[in-house]
Amino acid sequence: MTIESDGRPHPSSLPEAEGPAPRQRIAARVRSVPASGIRKFFDILATMQDAISLGVGEPDFVTPEPIREAGIRSLEDGHTAYTSNFGMLELRQRISRHQEQRYGVTYDPVNEIIVTAGVSEALDLAARAIIDPGDEVIIPEPSYVSYAPCVVFAGGTPVMVPTTEEQGFAVSAHQIAALVTPRTKAILLGYPNNPTGAAVSRDELASIVRVAAEHDLVIISDEIYDRLVYDGWEHTCVSSLPGARERTILLNGCSKAYAMTGWRLGYASAPADILEGMMKVHQYGMLCAPTMSQHAAIEALDRGEPAVQAMLAEYTRRRELLVTGLNRIGLPCARPQGAFYAFPSIQGLGMTDDEFATQLLVSEKVAVVPGSAFGPSGEGHVRMCYATAYEKLEEALVRIDRFINQKR
Repeated sequence: MTIESDGRPHPSSLPEAEGPAPRQRIAARVRSVPASGIRKFFDILATMQDAISLGVGEPDFVTPEPIREAGIRSLEDGHTAYTSNFGMLELRQRISRHQEQRYGVTYDPVNEIIVTAGVSEALDLAARAIIDPGDEVIIPEPSYVSYAPCVVFAGGTPVMVPTTEEQGFAVSAHQIAALVTPRTKAILLGYPNNPTGAAVSRDELASIVRVAAEHDLVIISDEIYDRLVYDGWEHTCVSSLPGARERTILLNGCSKAYAMTGWRLGYASAPADILEGMMKVHQYGMLCAPTMSQHAAIEALDRGEPAVQAMLAEYTRRRELLVTGLNRIGLPCARPQGAFYAFPSIQGLGMTDDEFATQLLVSEKVAVVPGSAFGPSGEGHVRMCYATAYEKLEEALVRIDRFINQKR
């Protein structure tokens, strides 16, 4: 150590003072949420040629031409400005009429309906509008990958309800009631279900509504797959059930039924006080949904029904091919009641669902999603989306059969 003439240590010889510890730049609630379990498979898939993807949950159909033309006309007519934060009144009126005609439930288009940038935004708005720090939200699983993270990002705590293959992956009111605590704020339902294709009966949904009423809970009901149901099943809109409307946030949109995923057009219907809270979050974040997409949605709701029925008929044909084929080659698979996903069991193959999905992609170039990406209840299963061409599904079955024969 160098000493100055006055006996003090020379500054250059002093040890460097330790600075403050590096500040964590990412919020704890964001750090607590893992990246989507789906992402790595699509990263691998993007590097492959001649691969078949049964992973992406979107229609392979192009948006029907009349709907596309409506969006094009919107641009050509110069409709490139913002709309109301709530969305175009004309569209909200169509949404209100659509819901009343299909399900007998009425929402005021002026202050009980909001148009969003996809149903994903509607879900985020619902969570942030009603959840205070520490509030619990009950969510049946397997569940869509963004349900629990949206609750966490809003400061809440997801409480997962495991469902099983034996119960058809359909949650019961009894299961939900058993998990209600003084901190429970809401129940988040997604039926028909992604990833399982399960649906819940009208009677069971009515029982769930009674549980919600008994404990004064909000119900968030994601019904984006309401039009994609099979075998004569009739979808039950939760808001239409006795005692449900005043406590339900109803989510829906155009992505699945009208093959409009890229248009990012969703909507939410709710009592005016809840809707006002959602609009407040929306106006500071998104402002409004894309204007041309709103014009396209008007066309979809006005004249898109023939296209919906045509696509549903093709999904029905593909479902039969895939489910029958999976059972034939030794992957037990229940017949999905809705959406466009099969959820076969791979438990007899001596590998995890993640191992199955990874090895199938690498060796046979078929992409599926591990069931565990949708929660622990999905372990031992994989999700396969049959919203892809019939011929590709046939080839995928050949490749999957070859793969599992090698593993046996």
